[in-house]
Amino acid sequence: MNYDQTHWVPVQQRRPLPTFYYHEHFVEMLEFVGEHYKHALFDTHIAFLNEFKDLSREAQCLYVRLVNRKGRIFAVNRLRYPELGEIRPLLSELREKGWIGSPTVLHFADVLGFLTKSEIYKALLPKHAGLGRSLKKSELLAFVRENVSAEAFIDDLDLSRLVVQRRSDATHYLLYLFFGRIQDGLSAFTMRDLGLVRTQSLSDSYEPRFGDRTEALEHYYFATRIRSLKATTETELPALRAEIAQWPETNFPGSAALRDELACKLGRKAERGNMIDIALAFFEQGESAECSERTARLLLGNDQREAARSFLEKCLDDPRSDEEWLVARDIYERKFKKKRTSMVTDALRAGESIEIDESRSGSPERAVVEHFEKQGITAFRTENQLWRTFFGLLFWDELFVDAGASVNSPFEFLPAALTNNSFYARNQDVLEVKLAMLCDPVATKRQLLKVSTRYYGTPNGVFRWRQSLNDAVFSLIDHADSDALTVILRRLCQDYVAARYGYPDLMVVDDKGIRFVEVKTEGDQLRRNQLLRLRQLRDAGFRAEVLRVQWVLDPQQTYVVVDVETTGGRGANHRVTEIGAVKVRGGKVVDQFQTLLNPQRNIPSNISRLTGITPEMVADAPYFADVADEFESFMEDAIFVAHNVEFDYGFIAAECKRLGRSFRHAKLCTCASMRRLYPGHRSYSLAALTRAFDIPLRQHHRALCDAEAAAELLLLINEKRAQA
Repeated sequence: MNYDQTHWVPVQQRRPLPTFYYHEHFVEMLEFVGEHYKHALFDTHIAFLNEFKDLSREAQCLYVRLVNRKGRIFAVNRLRYPELGEIRPLLSELREKGWIGSPTVLHFADVLGFLTKSEIYKALLPKHAGLGRSLKKSELLAFVRENVSAEAFIDDLDLSRLVVQRRSDATHYLLYLFFGRIQDGLSAFTMRDLGLVRTQSLSDSYEPRFGDRTEALEHYYFATRIRSLKATTETELPALRAEIAQWPETNFPGSAALRDELACKLGRKAERGNMIDIALAFFEQGESAECSERTARLLLGNDQREAARSFLEKCLDDPRSDEEWLVARDIYERKFKKKRTSMVTDALRAGESIEIDESRSGSPERAVVEHFEKQGITAFRTENQLWRTFFGLLFWDELFVDAGASVNSPFEFLPAALTNNSFYARNQDVLEVKLAMLCDPVATKRQLLKVSTRYYGTPNGVFRWRQSLNDAVFSLIDHADSDALTVILRRLCQDYVAARYGYPDLMVVDDKGIRFVEVKTEGDQLRRNQLLRLRQLRDAGFRAEVLRVQWVLDPQQTYVVVDVETTGGRGANHRVTEIGAVKVRGGKVVDQFQTLLNPQRNIPSNISRLTGITPEMVADAPYFADVADEFESFMEDAIFVAHNVEFDYGFIAAECKRLGRSFRHAKLCTCASMRRLYPGHRSYSLAALTRAFDIPLRQHHRALCDAEAAAELLLLINEKRAQA
């Protein structure tokens, strides 16, 4: 597969959409489905494809317009499409050939959803004259469903102005085959043509997502019912329970996952309505860990301890997944072996705890990386991207280049072999050869470097290209045991969709080798899939653990309080005219930095009146490029502090970006912090706060003066934090 043929239109090159773009999109979709999904089509769908071609082009366009509109019911007088001319002859053609018709009692729910409140009230009168007019539409719809027969309601309506889109079931099925999800309309095609999304543009590299009609219908059945859940009320749940017997058997992993999702969502809805027996009936249809957990907890909550014990023991003896076993063991030990805490709680409590200054709480993972780096220990922010990058680079040819590599549609980048879980079975021999290569770190890195050099930046559905992650992957290869690497990568080969998420935040390289760390702060929860990944990493041979961060006030933390004056607001054309900064450590100002800057553009007169900085004052001042090194040295690894910090930080970062430099520091806003710690003031502007706390502000809107005042606010903030 040649991923260089990616369809992408830069913003500046976007062209207006052609008049009949929506018709072109629909025809493109039909042709794709007709070519790649013949095996999944029924006679009704084949007839749809053939008979659509027999319509006049204008009638085709009108039908596509209806497809792209919300719902199935339309008011004739609201259909206005100037490019199609007179609409009524087209409606007549569509009606005559069976593409639209008049609503009947079968369309009761669709008609109700289409009508306005006033139209529904009008239809109900005079039979329900006492009905209050203050009902919300949802309440009014509930009243109609409970008190009015569908036949009577439809009979009382004037349906002459309404039409219903027929063949919508066929349309939705065809769209589902193309997109792999329930899709209303073709907006994705429009986004593509506007250059807002990327797509594949390949001729022979597509693989149908469904191998036959049975597989397609299983997926479609559960997907449509999941989609309809939003409109499902609790009163409908008993009837939906009765439909369980009609659920198709699931013969494919994808349809089984959709069945589990449907069972869980229906069960939770019934559980919220205190319909315990119905909830259990739904949960028992699912095979996911969540369904198993809800089943066990509902049995326990309704004094069915022996049934719960039997169910949990079954899950432990014959688990359907590692996560189900984890759930069952946790509940079993707590409820039947008197264990006081959950495994998740135990993992959190067992984790090492470190203290970091609270001002870095905005980015805990980055703060922990810096914590390790201060100790001379290398750490990388990795999460899921580390393993996905390693996996994607190592098996690039099998995923994206070889003859069997394919995707399901132009809108997808994830290889079809990963979505349908056939990747390992198709390529087992060659994959095992590459996994064996992990014993040779030099050869492995050479292979990854070869792929990176040739394909860097090529869009793909597995990982994002970032040089820093390549560094992390190479470090992993250098310091990890090859057998441990093989276990994790083989799991990704065998079940990528299930194994691609949940990995720890950081990878740390210390004197003992590789260590994976999941960072948690106070109040954070350890998700079950995160606990599962930690266990899998440990079972593979890695050190993997939770690291708890306690936010404290570090008296030796260094802050640089900054204020900038500029030529204007946040616009891309505005520049910095002055920087003032003071360095604070241990509750004292220990250094300061100040300079005017030549902004290389005019200073508006209103800005000069505000700041007192005139064009003459900056004419001979240095450019930002001249002071960038000095300011960076002044900042070192300090926390960047400012009053309304995003403004000042944004301007400094923009100036650095113009020089091709990055500017990354932890931030603290004195305005936001004062609001939180000193509530009750009418204004939290710098001038107002300096008056309220008797802080000198000699030359407001000059950078160093404002920075000094903000530094005094920082001392007040830290004083309050120390008392907490």
